Amino acid sequence: MARKDRKNLFHLQNRSLVSMTAPRSPIAEQYRTIRTNIQFSTVDEDIFSLIVTSAGPAEGKSTTAANTAVVFAQQGKKVLLVDADLRKPTSHYTFKVDNHAGLTNVLTRQTSLNQAVKYTEQENLYILTSGPIPPNPSELLASKGMKQLIEDAKMEYDMIIFDTPPVLVVTDAQILSNAVDGVVLVVSSGKTELEGAIKAKEALLQSKAKILGTVLNNKKHQDNQYYYYASK
Repeated sequence: MARKDRKNLFHLQNRSLVSMTAPRSPIAEQYRTIRTNIQFSTVDEDIFSLIVTSAGPAEGKSTTAANTAVVFAQQGKKVLLVDADLRKPTSHYTFKVDNHAGLTNVLTRQTSLNQAVKYTEQENLYILTSGPIPPNPSELLASKGMKQLIEDAKMEYDMIIFDTPPVLVVTDAQILSNAVDGVVLVVSSGKTELEGAIKAKEALLQSKAKILGTVLNNKKHQDNQYYYYASK
């Protein structure tokens, strides 16, 4: 990779993890607002696991998942971020960790969850990268091994956040949606079409998902990028 490309990737990573690199920034504050709204999204039940997804690609769901995991960890919770996008994983780039072993290795019983989990620079935040990209992502996510992984993780972590593929591209998010406590749907201002957002919501509801709310990102205000959270 050329020096210029490495420099650009470094700046992209820093911008992606704004909750770590600029915790006093307005954007980081918006992520803390998302955290608060998730915690108060249900009255009678606590949220221990959730997926972050979007209607289509490049709408900010991976950035949202990563920063939401960071702010939960900054609150003192022990957090596991799982890269369940087994088609285009990005978390290992974002957190600058290796991806030789990860979720796919755990699901195929090549290694244990504890052995595959990696530390991050953020205290209390752990990451399970995707691992090698498999030929059958949907089947793996729907397996008994996935359900067992969630149960095992709940014994060890206070919050589990899954970064999943877009709803309208593949069925992976729908498969996982009813195995967790809630779903956060990310839409991008000026990019996500209303029809697409509605279809994504309907697809999740058909899977009996509990939609906690929607994050609107790339909404510009006074030349700054803000993230807003709306309850369902």
